[in-house]
Amino acid sequence: MAPTAARALLRTRGRAARPRRTDRRHPLVATLMALPLAALLLLVFDGWDTVATQASSVGVMLGR
Repeated sequence: MAPTAARALLRTRGRAARPRRTDRRHPLVATLMALPLAALLLLVFDGWDTVATQASSVGVMLGR
């Protein structure tokens, strides 16, 4: 059991050494990603009210 534990410890140390991405997506990029979904909702549900409701829900969920 000892050799297995030592290998697992070495593997976890190797993973911890990699840099992690902590940057956030730019708001303009996020907006451009959300626009096709908004257009799809507009076409499928035929109304601005649904699109506005969904956008408001996402805004509340993001805390803005």
